[in-house]
Amino acid sequence: MIQHVAHYTKQLVASVQEALKRHGNSGEENLTTKRQRSKADSRTLYPNWQQGSMDPPTSPPTGPYDYDLLVIGGSSGGLALAKEAARLRKNVLILDLATPSLRGTTWDLGGSSINTDCKRKLLQQAALLGKSMKDSHKYGWRFTEDVSHDWSQLLEALQEQAKASSAELRRELKSCGAFYLNARGDIVAPHIVEVTDSSGRKRSVSAETLVIATGDAPQYVDTPGARENCLTSDDLLSLPRPPGRTLVVGASAEGLECAGFLSGLAFPVVVVVPQPGLLQGFDQKIAQKIENHMMLHGVDFLHNHSVTKVKQIDDHSTDELTGEAAAPQASSQRLRATLVSREGETKQEDFDTILLAVGRKARTADMGLERVGVLCSQDTGRILVNERDQTSVEHIYASGSVQHGRPSSTGLSMHAGTLLARRLYGGGGDICDYTNVPTVVFTPVEYAACGLSEERANLTLGGDNIEVYHSSYWPVEWTLPRRNKNSCYVKVVCHIPDQERVVGLHVMGPNAGDVVQGFAVAMKCGLTKAQLDATVGIHPVSAQVLTSLTLTQRISEALMLRGSC
Repeated sequence: MIQHVAHYTKQLVASVQEALKRHGNSGEENLTTKRQRSKADSRTLYPNWQQGSMDPPTSPPTGPYDYDLLVIGGSSGGLALAKEAARLRKNVLILDLATPSLRGTTWDLGGSSINTDCKRKLLQQAALLGKSMKDSHKYGWRFTEDVSHDWSQLLEALQEQAKASSAELRRELKSCGAFYLNARGDIVAPHIVEVTDSSGRKRSVSAETLVIATGDAPQYVDTPGARENCLTSDDLLSLPRPPGRTLVVGASAEGLECAGFLSGLAFPVVVVVPQPGLLQGFDQKIAQKIENHMMLHGVDFLHNHSVTKVKQIDDHSTDELTGEAAAPQASSQRLRATLVSREGETKQEDFDTILLAVGRKARTADMGLERVGVLCSQDTGRILVNERDQTSVEHIYASGSVQHGRPSSTGLSMHAGTLLARRLYGGGGDICDYTNVPTVVFTPVEYAACGLSEERANLTLGGDNIEVYHSSYWPVEWTLPRRNKNSCYVKVVCHIPDQERVVGLHVMGPNAGDVVQGFAVAMKCGLTKAQLDATVGIHPVSAQVLTSLTLTQRISEALMLRGSC
């Protein structure tokens, strides 16, 4: 039998060699010829294609469209969607050419979402390291020379990190087969997108499905001099000089994060808090605790004030209100802000930098949405979608922060984008659940939450149906330097009729985001207060406090009332 197999194998090899002789010199040469022909076909099919970071498709489209999926925008949701669709063997193109800020700041792929979140965390860490160096003396560390902070070195490191992150994103897209172009996309017909590269060259491509994932950008205020003289968070890390004394306009999460890290780097900071207050949408009692902690560490807050004018001044300018000469400053160009209180009182203060943190606006203007009938909110400019992320046009979807009326974070957008790709191309039916979404604010004392705030729980479930368990705690690593004994805090909001199911969990303390991430899984599974109490805590880590909460807010308020009698 072995002889028969050997004879058959010898005949098969001879047949293959004869076939190769008939079709070319070798299999390798034949394959090379095919590749060259395919590339030539591609150049014929796409004669005006301007290559971005990756090559265009090397074979003609198999259907009526150039692409199965075209994603406009490189936000976190769009990137996740493109990668997942490509893994599901779909022909995918993603376009991302963000408009520079008013100050000319530009960014690479992922710069307006993924890289921004990384920078937020790294800037918080830069400030915390300064605090840790002060604490280190209590741990026995001694420095042989004075330690100072170098703003330009921090910026250089952050910019290099952002470039590396963008390069990694491009590699990930390429490895899964998605095509990326550093180009703008404008919808000119239901399935047609005009592609404009960075040099202004244009061409049109078609796609069966379109997804809008352009993200959002910081807003400006309609105040004289604001656009000419103020920065946003996009511009702050392109500032070539240290920011000096800074006015932060707005008490959003973005504003408090910037104020916190600048103060941590020893820059004087003033925060203007317009009505209605700090951290709108978050738990307001915790927002008050964050403000108290920041005030204790040198951040000034101006409540119920607005900025009515910003102008650039020099050393010889005078105060418009008093007529007195301004005090000489080291910088020859500073900014003067006119501040008006709710009662109508006016004052002027001088700053080196004025940072606007008054909210973010969706990047949905001037891209042809109205041309094909995609409906947007008149108030916010964000796109109206159904539960399946579908717009008013059947084949056009939206992903991430461009959606109207939904919470937005990088992690949530990535999750929703992946699910959308699986629904479109993988036979999946899972829809993104927008309840119990964990979030984090990188203030000096980090704040993370999952679920409802106390105010929202009272409003939606009724105050009598809510029990709030809470406690302050002192991280063990803070005990040696005797740092801020009552600054850290946890709160668990429970729905009494539903076996005290946990509907809100809030942590204010070191690494709060890491702590809440784990409990978010439990909340998805219907975590109750009894299950939380039955969990064994890890001593002496901070998260242990969540497993031993006994004090309710009702009892605390009753004790305070009794103490004031």
